[in-house]
Amino acid sequence: MSGPLGLDPILLDILACPCEHHAPVEVDEPASTLVCTRCRTSFPVRDAIPVMLLDEATAGPNGIGNPAGE
Repeated sequence: MSGPLGLDPILLDILACPCEHHAPVEVDEPASTLVCTRCRTSFPVRDAIPVMLLDEATAGPNGIGNPAGE
């Protein structure tokens, strides 16, 4: 079974941002990315494979791994 962006829903339940906070991610289908719920860093999904590498990520508004207000 496949969910948003062709990803397995079980995989989506366990994926987390690789920054030190390890927050869950949410799907941004129009951008084909997964977005950290804490720092808003986004990670590309290519051919239904999430690329959860900080080197490949797009920083959130406060930088990679830096949540707002901290």
